[in-house]
Amino acid sequence: MSDLSAKEQEGRNYLKETKPYVFEKVSKFNEKYKRGESIAIIQLQYNYRCNMLCEHCSIASYQRNSAGKRSLTPADVAELARQADEMGLARFVISGGEPTTFPDLDELVAAINPEKFFINSDSNGYLLAEKAEHMKKIGIDRIQLSIDSLNPEEHDEFRRKPGAWKRAMEGIEECNRVGLPLYIQTVVTKQRLYSEEFKEFVEFFNKKGLKVFITFAKPIGAYEGHYESMIDMKDLEYERQLEKKYDLCTHLTPGYGLHMGCIGVKGFVSVTQYGDVQPCPYFHCSIGNIFEEPFKKIIDRGMDIKYFGEYNDTCFMAADLPWVKKYVADKIYGKPVPVPSTEIFTEEDKTTNPYWKEFV
Repeated sequence: MSDLSAKEQEGRNYLKETKPYVFEKVSKFNEKYKRGESIAIIQLQYNYRCNMLCEHCSIASYQRNSAGKRSLTPADVAELARQADEMGLARFVISGGEPTTFPDLDELVAAINPEKFFINSDSNGYLLAEKAEHMKKIGIDRIQLSIDSLNPEEHDEFRRKPGAWKRAMEGIEECNRVGLPLYIQTVVTKQRLYSEEFKEFVEFFNKKGLKVFITFAKPIGAYEGHYESMIDMKDLEYERQLEKKYDLCTHLTPGYGLHMGCIGVKGFVSVTQYGDVQPCPYFHCSIGNIFEEPFKKIIDRGMDIKYFGEYNDTCFMAADLPWVKKYVADKIYGKPVPVPSTEIFTEEDKTTNPYWKEFV
């Protein structure tokens, strides 16, 4: 178990001063983790509307099967937030789609309730310069800005949106002006990880005082079946060495004083526009639907699956090819998503060694 970093301690101090209720919940994370309870961030894929058509997007697979499905409303989110608060959860990520295009973003943030949760928002940055000040005003605490390259043409081509890079840079400047914290998210393939381009990318944003969050490429969406883009454990160790030199992290990086390994369910879940709860945004498996049963019951079901209820120091979707072939290629490819967990996992996939026991 690791101690809090200086930046994490700074964040705790910020919460204590500005969001004392959230601070109290976060302060209990270590205790909850030892008891085997989830401390999950809730990523809310609230609405799939977007102003870009990015190459790596996998949202189209959800939209193809959306006819007749119930979509989330602010009232649904308010109920989810109520249940999450009762469970001691403290963090939401507003995602999509592109949150800056949501016509009911104000109502959505109010439904989550900024006094009870720390709220991040994903963004591609295209409308960020004109929205940042308002986003901070309504209670969004931080922006997670996606950038694909330092080369404007390459970024715009990947995003299929002329001017996307320039607008994102203007968004950074505006966030700095209004005091809205942000960090950079970028997709990294096995090949990009070792490139000079990637090092230059990290150095560029670090010099601006911005942390870079790596999302490792996973064989879904446009990358479906492209196993050559996946990393392995050797690559993961190389990335961890880079973290010692740069302000860089992944979802496997220790946080909140805890080394959790894979954070699926225990530290993160993704809720689709249609209410399905997934262990992560990239594993298109539903462990339940919030329109049909209590959120806690869904989380408990996810924790009963050994890949999420036990400590695993890897990212299955990005770094474990045999796992991907068994649980994704064989059981998800070609089917309407998300696929119910009952069609993916069997009794032998149930947890037998709860992850938290390794740290008590």
